[in-house]
Amino acid sequence: MRYSKNEKMLTPEENKSLKNFRVAVIGCGGLGGYCIEMLARLGIGSIVCVDGDVFDESNLNRQLLSEEALIGHSKAGTAKKHVAKINSKVQVMAFDEMLTEKNYQRIIERCDVLVDAVDSIDTKLFLQNICEKLNLPLVHGAIGGWYGQVSTVLPGDRTLDLVYKNKKSIEKELGNPSFTPGTIASIQVAEVLKVLLNKGDILTKKLLFIDLLNHDYEVLEF
Repeated sequence: MRYSKNEKMLTPEENKSLKNFRVAVIGCGGLGGYCIEMLARLGIGSIVCVDGDVFDESNLNRQLLSEEALIGHSKAGTAKKHVAKINSKVQVMAFDEMLTEKNYQRIIERCDVLVDAVDSIDTKLFLQNICEKLNLPLVHGAIGGWYGQVSTVLPGDRTLDLVYKNKKSIEKELGNPSFTPGTIASIQVAEVLKVLLNKGDILTKKLLFIDLLNHDYEVLEF
């Protein structure tokens, strides 16, 4: 019964197969918190949550996992406890550390897809590099104010080199409300599902740009 609504859009075989996949979410804040929530409800068997940060008061306006009582608590550790309340059958590995050259192989071994939920351009490019080394798909997401973007980067695509050729981030300039992370994370999770099941059209060598202020949705092709 838990996944009966999934089966209106997935075959029973596809639905059952989700328990066999492992997805790593790098960053458990704005985008990451929503992604983790949706992946768990979807029934992804294993979720790797990676974030060396703790919650602070400025996170409360938009980060799903944050609470006033959790100020100062680990984001990754909180994600693990949160998923246990949602779907006890999902295995969660929480890493209370930032992903680096020294630890990435240990942390993301046996993953099928990585989700980019970080706010640093340098880290995003680092994720692209390690995914290429490990032959893993990377589902990229970024947000800033009313705006957000999503792309699925397959090994060798180097899409983020083009997206961030000027290495300019808009998040710090534009801030982030409560609704933009949820919107972009939803699309990221849809991309993860399509990649895992080899289903539909994915945003490879493309960038979906969303302007929620003017309801402008544009797909840029590289």
